[in-house]
Amino acid sequence: MTKTNALRLLDAAGIHYNIRSYDYDEKNPCGLRPNDQDAALQERMFKTLAARGERVGVVIFVIPVNRELDLKKCAQAIGDKRVEMVPMKELLPLTGYVRGGCSPVGMKKKYPTVFDEEALLYDAIFVSAGQRGLQMEVEPQALIDYVEGRAAAVTKS
Repeated sequence: MTKTNALRLLDAAGIHYNIRSYDYDEKNPCGLRPNDQDAALQERMFKTLAARGERVGVVIFVIPVNRELDLKKCAQAIGDKRVEMVPMKELLPLTGYVRGGCSPVGMKKKYPTVFDEEALLYDAIFVSAGQRGLQMEVEPQALIDYVEGRAAAVTKS
């Protein structure tokens, strides 16, 4: 396995992680396999989404894969009036990542990053390692600190 930029950056920062690979599928972008269907594993899988605040600009949100962003809560969390999702065609030029492989680590530019507060409930969470079919399991507070992010309630109840 070749190391992604996200993994090289965590190595350089001395942040421990474990790798999980899977066969990427548009219908199953996080690679949940039938034997992974237990709730404990699903709850620890997080996706990385890009949105744009009216005044703040691009903001990254890291939320559980089985949840949806609440755009009103997102706007409140970043102190903006309104937030909307970044169109998929803008994801690669903005972040350097494609849909299904977007990691909160190693984007082209440093964006404000907000993790759903649920991440802090776990000793470790899974996020994309920077390419489709590869996840890294990492301690959430270490990841939040590394990207200089913060946690807030940003998903629909």
